[in-house]
Amino acid sequence: MELGRPASSRRKLKDLLLKKDNRNCADCNAPDPKWASANIGVFVCLKCCGVHRSLGTHISKVLSVTLDDWSEDEIDAMMEVGGNASANSIYEAYIPDGVTKPGPDAGHEQRSNFIRSKYEFQEFLKPSLRIISGKSSLESSSTKSAIDSFRSTSGTERQEGMVEFIGLLKVKVIKGTDLAIRDIKSSDPYVILSLGQQKVFDHDTFSSDDIMGEADIDLQSLITSAMAFGDAGMFGDMQIGKWLKSDDNALIEDSTVNIIDGKVKQMMSLKLQNVESGELDLELEWIPLDQ
Repeated sequence: MELGRPASSRRKLKDLLLKKDNRNCADCNAPDPKWASANIGVFVCLKCCGVHRSLGTHISKVLSVTLDDWSEDEIDAMMEVGGNASANSIYEAYIPDGVTKPGPDAGHEQRSNFIRSKYEFQEFLKPSLRIISGKSSLESSSTKSAIDSFRSTSGTERQEGMVEFIGLLKVKVIKGTDLAIRDIKSSDPYVILSLGQQKVFDHDTFSSDDIMGEADIDLQSLITSAMAFGDAGMFGDMQIGKWLKSDDNALIEDSTVNIIDGKVKQMMSLKLQNVESGELDLELEWIPLDQ
């Protein structure tokens, strides 16, 4: 069973991204943005995406346009705002003298200061729209979704969910082998990935889903190696790190970290735990913030 969004919804999101005003990042004007803040309603580049993530999901919920699954409500919210031009007409209505919008090559500090001022502190909105008590005087349906992103903050500098964003981890599930059967004849497995852990479930339509195993993943070797080598594109194909198999982890064999075609990747085969059988092959790719 495919648990993706309908083709019509994917088409709506793609068509919205192709509009002229959405072909550049809403915050720094970098071309070809591939990320979006679903609750604010803007398309952003990878560098600005990192700052948005550091704000926490109570301010900006970041999703990949191409890699993540979007709910119907999230797509509808993006459509309601209309994209970057409409959102910026609100969030950048009054940029004061002395404040310069960052360009595509701006440093992290300038980029971070501008984005926090724009969305977290609402410094560029019309004064009448700045959220003080959690209620907005703006009722226009075309901007409602964007303004709703502030209503849980009440204008304060909340720190929940704050993280230091240093890069992206792209995880591809290659295959599952000899997975446990949880239904009569077969199962419909899917994988849930969370920080440091993954779980495999059998999707059930009429009852709660059944767990089909889990495994802990140690990301230290991947991240440490990637950070140490910096720009992987400067190096040829080579091994730069390794996570060793032991009795204390789920590895079937040693997992090496390699530079392949200018990208830092790690293949791993895992023996699923707390289940009678099952193996999972993954490919991890580290994408630094400055790409």
